[in-house]
Amino acid sequence: MTRLVLTIDTATPAVSAGVVRVGDAAVEVLNEQVTVDARAHAERLTPNIVAALNEAQVSADQLDAVVVGCGPGPFTGLRVGMATAAAYGHALGIPVHGVCSLDAIAAGSPGEVLVVTDARRREVYWARYRDGARIDGPAVNAPADVPAGAGAVAGSREHAALFDLGQLPAVYPTAAGLVAAVADWDGEPQPLVPMYLRRPDAKPQAAAKPQAAPR
Repeated sequence: MTRLVLTIDTATPAVSAGVVRVGDAAVEVLNEQVTVDARAHAERLTPNIVAALNEAQVSADQLDAVVVGCGPGPFTGLRVGMATAAAYGHALGIPVHGVCSLDAIAAGSPGEVLVVTDARRREVYWARYRDGARIDGPAVNAPADVPAGAGAVAGSREHAALFDLGQLPAVYPTAAGLVAAVADWDGEPQPLVPMYLRRPDAKPQAAAKPQAAPR
């Protein structure tokens, strides 16, 4: 069976949209639009989707599925991409498959690979892979606290440089990587759950202690 798939990822500074033809034996990226700007997720995602569909000569009503990266990533970026993917799925009546964005970066990488992306606060999101299959993570840590054991590193160039490993060319989730991360095309997709990996900064205030009655 051949599927036309819209791919979306906003878990990193790359605002990504693509159109992919997924067959039983081959994956063909018909078009991919990427804008690297950590502050432009809301502004650039819809134009990138429209451009990808136009360049691929595919109309929205021809789509069979949507694949969206669910992080890990910052709240604002993930919210834009996942809400847009859900809206397309609902409007078109097609399934929406959520995948780990780090899995998409690791897709097709041979051997033991560490994937890292910017988590801000001097930390990284990370996961470890063996021949493209995740074996540890995802998690968020300071780079010094990320478990060793990989032979190469992929992901954010700036953060990959913090590790004494050979760097792979994969930097951001690609359209091909996103579709490769889908485990089951025919099953019912799981609900979309964002991978924030951090607790909210705001903490509930402790209940005030009762004051002793005056004597």
